[in-house]
Amino acid sequence: MADLSTTYLGLPLPHPIVASAGPIAQSLDGIRCLEDGGAAAIVLPSLFEEQIQRENEALARLTAAGADSTGEASSYFPPKAGVEASSGAYLELVRQARRAVSVPVIASLNGATTDGWVDYAGQVQEAGAHAIELNLFHIPTDLAATGRDVERRYEEVVGAVCAAVSIPVAVKIGPYFSAMGEMAARLVTAGARGLVLFNRFYQPDFDLDRMLVAPTLDLSSPAEIRLPLLWLAVLHGRLDASLAATTGVHSHVEAAKYILAGADAVMSTSALLKHGPKHLATMRQDLEAWMDEKAFTSVAQIRGSMSQQRVAAPSAFERANYIRILNSW
Repeated sequence: MADLSTTYLGLPLPHPIVASAGPIAQSLDGIRCLEDGGAAAIVLPSLFEEQIQRENEALARLTAAGADSTGEASSYFPPKAGVEASSGAYLELVRQARRAVSVPVIASLNGATTDGWVDYAGQVQEAGAHAIELNLFHIPTDLAATGRDVERRYEEVVGAVCAAVSIPVAVKIGPYFSAMGEMAARLVTAGARGLVLFNRFYQPDFDLDRMLVAPTLDLSSPAEIRLPLLWLAVLHGRLDASLAATTGVHSHVEAAKYILAGADAVMSTSALLKHGPKHLATMRQDLEAWMDEKAFTSVAQIRGSMSQQRVAAPSAFERANYIRILNSW
C-alpha cells in the first residue's frame, strides 16, 4: 500500500488532497463534513480586504459621531453592533474550527493592498489558524500602472503580512505576469513559505437582455489543469517553498498529474460542490489504487518526477514543443 503522506507549508498531512477555499467551509458543520469526508487540511473561505475596509470606515464614522460630546455623555455614543460583524465572525470561525477538527485549518485573506491586513493577520494567527493563504487579486485597470508597479504591490503585501505573523503564509496568485518564474521567486524572497497555482479570476459577462455587467461563476473543469501543470513543473526544485495546485482537481487523475509535476498538495472545491465532501475520500482511495497499480511506493517518490528538471526532454515545457503540438493536429 502506497504511502500518501506529504508535507505542505511545514504541516505534515496524511495525504495531499486538501479542501480549498469554498462555501462548504463557511460553517462549522461544513468544516466537520470536510474532515469526515477525508480532507487532509481545510482552507477556510476568504475574508476580503473590502470587508475590513468597510468595517474600519464604519467604526471611524461612529467614533467621530461623538467627538463633540463631553465625557459625561459617553453613554450616548451610537452602539458598535454590526461594525465588526464580518471580521469578528471570521475570527470566531477560525477559533471554532481549530477546536472542532484535527486537520490543519488554513485561513484565507483576499486582497491587493496592505490596508488592514497586517493587524488582522496577527489576529487570525491568535485565533488559531495553522497557516494563512494570502489570495492576491488585483486588476490593474490604470493604464499608467506598469508591470513593475503591480509586482512591487504584491511584494509589499506579502512582505508585510509575513513579517506580522510566525505561522506560514502561502500566496495564491494568478498566472498573468510577464515573467512568472521570476515573480514566484520574488514572492518567496518576500517571505512566502508556499505558492498556490493558480487563482481563478472570476470575470464579468454581459447580460444582453438587461444591458448590465453580470457577475458569473463557473465551476472548474479538469481541462483547466494545463497552465498550473506547466508552471508547477517549471518551478519544482527551483524554489525553497511548498507548491500547491488548485483548479480542475475533480479526480485522482488530476491529483496524480499535479503531484508528478511537483505539487506538495492538491486542492479541490468544484468537485466537492458537485459530489459532496465524501468525494475527497474517493479521490484519495483512487490515487492510492493508481499508485499501487504502478508499483509506486510513496508520494515522495513520484513528486516532481515529471518536472522540467527531471524529464528526459525538458524542451517539452518550452517553445520547442509548440510547433510539435501544432503539427500533430
